[in-house]
Amino acid sequence: MQFALVAHDCPNSVARRLEIRPSHLKYLEELGDALVLAGPFLNDKSEGVGSIVVIEAESLEAARALFGRDPYFTSGLFDSVTIKPWKLNINKTK
Repeated sequence: MQFALVAHDCPNSVARRLEIRPSHLKYLEELGDALVLAGPFLNDKSEGVGSIVVIEAESLEAARALFGRDPYFTSGLFDSVTIKPWKLNINKTK
């Protein structure tokens, strides 16, 4: 089953996001086939200010555990986080 994390960064944390980004990207690579998609939400300066990440996991608890190990999550970058089951219905990129 797929699960989506939608997170918004703490205010004024663009520099912090950039510091953590290499570790975050390494973690996403380590997810392998479990990673479906990932990318930042952008502000009006095209700076990352939040994230959407979709993964495959056995359960909501397993998804929370995987998301919970992401360096963005463990560093306290996120001000708010929502994790919900997600289903891809239309994919116009393929």
